[in-house]
This record gives sequence, C-alpha cells and structure tokens, in this order.
Amino acid sequence: MIKEIRLPKLGQTMGEAAVVGFCAGIGDAVKAGAVLYEVETDKAAMEVESPCDGFVKYIFARSGQTLAVGEPVMLIGDKDEQVPQSLIDLLKSQIANHKEADEQTQEHVNGQILPGRESIAPEEITLGAAIPITRLQKITAERMLRSKLEKPAFYLNVRADVTDMVELRGRMNEKAQVKVAYNDFIIKAVAAACEKFPIMAGRIEGSNLHLPEKFNVGLAVSITQGLVVPVVKDAGNKNIATISRETKSLIQKARDNKLQLSDLEGACITVSNLGDFGADSFIPIVIPGQAAILGIGRITDTCVPNFGEVVIRKLMSLTISVDHRIANGAYAAQFLDYVKKYLEDKESFIQQ
Repeated sequence: MIKEIRLPKLGQTMGEAAVVGFCAGIGDAVKAGAVLYEVETDKAAMEVESPCDGFVKYIFARSGQTLAVGEPVMLIGDKDEQVPQSLIDLLKSQIANHKEADEQTQEHVNGQILPGRESIAPEEITLGAAIPITRLQKITAERMLRSKLEKPAFYLNVRADVTDMVELRGRMNEKAQVKVAYNDFIIKAVAAACEKFPIMAGRIEGSNLHLPEKFNVGLAVSITQGLVVPVVKDAGNKNIATISRETKSLIQKARDNKLQLSDLEGACITVSNLGDFGADSFIPIVIPGQAAILGIGRITDTCVPNFGEVVIRKLMSLTISVDHRIANGAYAAQFLDYVKKYLEDKESFIQQ
C-alpha cells in the first residue's frame, strides 16, 4: 500500500522548511525509524524518519527546495508496487512551487546522499575563490538586517567585578561532576533580572506588549554552519547545576546538528558571549521577536581603587542592546545594574 510522506510540523512556529539532503533514493529499501531526508528551517536542521518499512517509489522534492508543512516529499510502498500516474500528478499539484518539484534529478537515484548542511573548514579556503554561503548564514543575515532596519536600538555598557564569581566557580568545579561555565551564571542572573524587570522580556504583538509566563534565555552558539540560539527554558526556576547540564547538552546538540525546533523556540532574551574569543566588549544585534540581547566580553585582571589602595580585580564587560520601542533607557539601565550586582554577589548563587 502506498504511503504518502509529507513534510511534518516539527515545531510550534514551523511553517516551512528546505529539504537539504536525502538519505534514500528511488528503489531503496527503508525501515521504520530510518532517516529519509534532512530539512532546515530558519532555526535548525533536522532529520525526518520513515514511519514505516517499504521501498522509496517516488520523490517529489529536490535538494534545496522549500516546502510548506503538509506538502508531499516522497512515496513509500511495497517492492513491486506500481504508483498510479494520477496519484503522482495529484500530489504534485499540491506543492505550491510544483515546477521545482518536476525537476527530478539523478541526485535522487540509487540512494545517493545529497549535500545538506555543508560547511567549509578554514584549511579548505582558497584565496580568491568564491565560497558558498550556507542556508543558515543566509537566514541569519536576513534576520539581523531586518532587526537593524526595524528596531530603534540603544546600547548600555557596564563592567561587573566577577572576582568572587570566578573563585566560586573554581570551588564548584573541584567537586561537581558537571563543570559549570561562566555562561551558566550569566543565564541565571539574566533570568533573575527578568523577574524584577519583566518588560525586558516582552515582545510587541500588534498594539500590545506581551509578557512571557516563564523566562526562557537563549544562548548564542557558533557552529561551522553559522549561528544558532538554543534556549534554556524557565531559567529563573533552575539552579546553576541544572542550567549547566542543559547548556552543555544544548551546545553539544548544536555542534552535532541534532537540535530540534523545541530547543530553539521561546527565548525572550539572549546571551551572547565572545569573551572566549578574546573580545573585550562588543555590541550585539537584537534578535527579531526579542527586546534585548546581552553581550559578554572577556574577563580581565584590572587595577581598581579600594579605600586609597590599588587592587587587582577580575572585571567582565556587559553590553546590552535594547529595542527602544519596548523599554526606555532608565528601565534598561536598572535591569543591567541588577544583572551586574547579581553576578558580583556570590551569595546569589550559594543560596541555591
């Protein structure tokens, strides 16, 4: 019996996705649970598995083609089963961009795996060559440009004395099985600040400002294909150890291209840390759909005055970019000051 394989809805906000690679071609045998093809949305790349055993009888899409949720991708049937041409024509007509669907190529034949989430390693770069831009890079560029054009952003910067936090992290990591990263402290501090200043987590919906029920914090992660922002859900109600386990899992999934849409949805504010890359400070771009993003610089040993003496303390730069339509300067400054003081007070974390 012929089984129609359609593009599934893999996340709450997913409306379409690009097919970036096939793991089975026409005539290939497939098992239930085996990966049939790979898709990429504006947030993540994912694998789609077969719901049944059978043989691939027909493929409607081609590599790089964008399909809407529910549109046909392929047909699976018994080995010797014939597919009526009337069914093929009917399903083709259901694809909005059906002309592209007609472009069946040899890429689909004999189970050849199509190029999907390809990237170019630095050692493979040739000067003077034209380097293809990945779909993820294109999407990121479009979203960042839209943000710069639509959001009247302003920027605030402070330096937090994280000497005690650095010392606390060292002590925690001597005992903990899961090592705690600086980002884990920052995510917790940002979520705590959102509880005090919830407008910083708001988003504009029509003529209203919508405030979230829970404070989900995104963490910008750089991978070879571009930039992704997995989300720590309800970070305000989690302790540092729990946040640490979640961030490590999300970062590993990002590097392995295993993130699901559920891992990338729902952030109300984002943290972007370039300190590990040597940046003292930077001004990040607010992600569409969010009110603010916090940029973190590297920790530096700095001479500071202390009751007439000069002492060396560890300072971290915090730069926040804010959508002025949602929050004004005074409100955002209070938010940033709260984050700063939270990071400076190790008791904030010890009490957990």
